Amino acid sequence: MSAAVLAPGPVQTGAARPARSGPVALVAALLGFAVITIDVTAVNIALPDIRDTLHGGMAGLQWVVDAYTLMFAALMLSAGALADRAGARRAYVWGVGLFTVASLACALAPGIGALIAARVAQGAGAAVVMPASLALIRQAYDDPRRRARAIALWTVGGSASVAVGPVLGGVLTETAGWRSVFLLNLPVGAVILVLLARVARSPRRPAPLDLGGQVTAVLALAGLAFAVIEGGHLGWTSAPVLAAFAVAVAAGFAFHRAEKRHPAPMVPLELLRRRAVSVALAVGFAVNAGFYGVTFLLGLYYQQLRGMSGVEAGLMFVPLAAFITGTNLVSPRAAERLGRRTVIVLGQAILALAMFALVPLTAGTPLWLVLVLLVPTGLGGAFAVPALTAQLLDSVPGERAGTASGLLNSLRQTGGAMSVALFGALLANGDGGGASGFSLSGMHTGLVVAGLTLCATTALVAWLLPRD
Repeated sequence: MSAAVLAPGPVQTGAARPARSGPVALVAALLGFAVITIDVTAVNIALPDIRDTLHGGMAGLQWVVDAYTLMFAALMLSAGALADRAGARRAYVWGVGLFTVASLACALAPGIGALIAARVAQGAGAAVVMPASLALIRQAYDDPRRRARAIALWTVGGSASVAVGPVLGGVLTETAGWRSVFLLNLPVGAVILVLLARVARSPRRPAPLDLGGQVTAVLALAGLAFAVIEGGHLGWTSAPVLAAFAVAVAAGFAFHRAEKRHPAPMVPLELLRRRAVSVALAVGFAVNAGFYGVTFLLGLYYQQLRGMSGVEAGLMFVPLAAFITGTNLVSPRAAERLGRRTVIVLGQAILALAMFALVPLTAGTPLWLVLVLLVPTGLGGAFAVPALTAQLLDSVPGERAGTASGLLNSLRQTGGAMSVALFGALLANGDGGGASGFSLSGMHTGLVVAGLTLCATTALVAWLLPRD
């Protein structure tokens, strides 16, 4: 989504870097944030071509998206601690290096299985890039005003990437094939690594790693995603699906036990007992589930049902990204006037309305009307999330701000991954989509589920969060 929706993870508070290295660090951080954001939206547009080339089917396409997102979500929980232990610059080098090598593996993938495996590695690299990029900026600028301006540029870069990604993905897929979408990451990664050589080393600090919690978190999310994705294809009572559900539940219990026993857990359980924190996590999950579910569905709707080219489909997302960017700028002022609770409620209500408004879409719906119906999709999440993030950070002690931010971002990514898993399963179990392979009834069901989920979290905020 936007940079505001992709809230950063834990931030280091190490010594400041020399002023002259600030612009170089900022460019390196911005490029990294941009490339991991573009990768998500660009790949969505390339999915039909990937299916035609590698013959992965709907389940394969879901895993191409979710393999990246799930690793991003799960490893985000401890990526901030890794950046602290290794130093922001070194961690950033590791993350960018892994992401770049994995991008090459994606481009060279001979089959859908190899592509999914490479996407797992890409997601792991992106999880390290996200918190390390912001920590790099934090350390490069000692002056609070200059730092604020640098972070604002970093945020705008992420928002712009949301708009650039679909168009770039469409152009590259149409002109050079879907593999070029991943090859583009190679020169960008090389430029980032060259820039990092000019940035001073970052300080390190002891930060314990919660390996038990990290492993069980990955197992729980992967098991749940497998069960939802494959349930739509193999049947919900098939042996592999039931086994995946069992793994998810067992890993969830093991995760809870690991966090309870670890002296420095990556997810302190006492945070989850705070009403404001648990509500914020539920809202973050629901908002991203709605937004990423819609972008996944519409990318396929435009190309498989409407017969649009990749470029045309990408251009259809530009107005949506423009509304997101503009609303990000307005949301903080609205929160000051109306109160955060009101803004969070309104944002979710608008996004829920967007889900229901898209339900009547058919293959013959005028394109101008589709664009109009997408307006509340761009407004809702972008309106709610900045206030949601501020509300969350004000609800936890200062020393827990980084952990809370990383947890919120992880839950958002998880929401996006679960919506792709569910919506793809519904597409597979719908009316079959005829010759297009796209199920309108499955799409409509997914939108209704997303809308109802947002209605539930809207009521949760109105009921449980106190007025400002």
